[in-house]
Amino acid sequence: MVTQGAYENYVAGEFVTGENDRTLEVENPATAETVALHALAGAETCARAVEAGRAAFASGVLSRAKPTVRMRLLFDIAAELRKVKQEGGRMLCLEQGKSLKSAEDEFEKAAAAFEYYGGLADKAEGRQIPLGDGMVDFTILEPLGLSLQIVPWNFPVSIAARSVAAALATGNSVILKSPEITPVGLHYMARAIDAAGAPAGTVSVICATGGDAGRHLVTDPAIDQITFTGSVATGRWILSAAAENIVPTVMELGGKSAGIALDDADMSKVMAAVRASTISNAGQICSGMTRLIVHRSRYDEALAELGKLAEEITVGPGMDNSVLTPLVSETQRNRVQEYLSIGANEKLDLVTGGGVPDRAGWFMDFTVYADVPATSRLAQEEIFGPVLVVMPFDTREEAVELANGTQYGLAAGIFTDRLNDALWLAQRLRAGQVYGNLWHAASIASPFGGFGRSGFGRERGAEAVMNYAKSKNVCFALS
Repeated sequence: MVTQGAYENYVAGEFVTGENDRTLEVENPATAETVALHALAGAETCARAVEAGRAAFASGVLSRAKPTVRMRLLFDIAAELRKVKQEGGRMLCLEQGKSLKSAEDEFEKAAAAFEYYGGLADKAEGRQIPLGDGMVDFTILEPLGLSLQIVPWNFPVSIAARSVAAALATGNSVILKSPEITPVGLHYMARAIDAAGAPAGTVSVICATGGDAGRHLVTDPAIDQITFTGSVATGRWILSAAAENIVPTVMELGGKSAGIALDDADMSKVMAAVRASTISNAGQICSGMTRLIVHRSRYDEALAELGKLAEEITVGPGMDNSVLTPLVSETQRNRVQEYLSIGANEKLDLVTGGGVPDRAGWFMDFTVYADVPATSRLAQEEIFGPVLVVMPFDTREEAVELANGTQYGLAAGIFTDRLNDALWLAQRLRAGQVYGNLWHAASIASPFGGFGRSGFGRERGAEAVMNYAKSKNVCFALS
């Protein structure tokens, strides 16, 4: 049930409705009922956000401020995010479907991101280049200008925070385009930014569809940088539009990540990784483990453990902190079901799942296929659902070939206690991050990004600062 009026967009330091009071219905995927309304921005609102962002940057209110001013602002935003953690987490849980704990954790992670980049605000430094007597040569870092940041619906708050914080730390202005499926969580981020006293125009948070309004933002020549997390197809279109205006971009795209379990693997750690990255958030995790490559001597054991895991997990709404929550929408569930139809047509060995629970909402069983050929579409394409394909291997070389055998390269995992084997594999895996005996690095300090069709650029970590800064060289001959 909708309990209030429409959540508003945040533009030029004000909360505003959409043109002609247009709104978007936000659905609870656990019940398929509308739980909120959000103002829908059109081209006029987008243009206002661009104008406000350019004016704020030109004024120097952040770009020429002392780094400690930006640092204090980011710390204050972090504090305000923690104040809305429960209310914002509840709404994020309802609109996205994830567990309430996971939704509240997003706000905690967002706060940690603002604190981390607040701490880096006065540490983004240039360097001096020695050229000998009579010469002075040095570099300084300058902000790029107005950054457009387009975030996905699976982790909107935490993904937005890592890029907004890095951009503000270096003195940029930001337009944050929230996903139309899950915009409400980012409304609470806008509230935190406003309550922290961010200068008007330095951050705008708007909900716009990918049609005319989104196109207006991406193609606007006043945009100086674009950060995008989403599908390969949309990323390709944004790259094409950015090329027209020669705009630098950061792309975090899809994944088809593989975990490799060697013959000495601790199977409890493998199952914990499956639970955390394949089942959690209904498998809607770009860096999640979607392929499990197991040494043949442990293969039958792994399949048996996966069957037990499927029986143990709780299925239900995120508000109940269930393990397997619904997919975000009917469209997304239909997409996953199409892949299950492919599995049936290819006569793949179904270990568990493959169906839809008899309940309201967009739920789907945790599904495992065994002995999946490397050429199968289920082993090659990003499904974005709770689906795992399992493949045997005999040698390290075969494991690497299987793991690297897709066009993606976002993450990989290695399960072994033998350091030599772990490092040998880590050097050869084509992935932006490699995990050992776990899945997901927990720290904002750990850089994140992909190879191949998983994109380029690094978010999180100190490396992300350079997404939003340019180096200027200054050289003088002294008389």
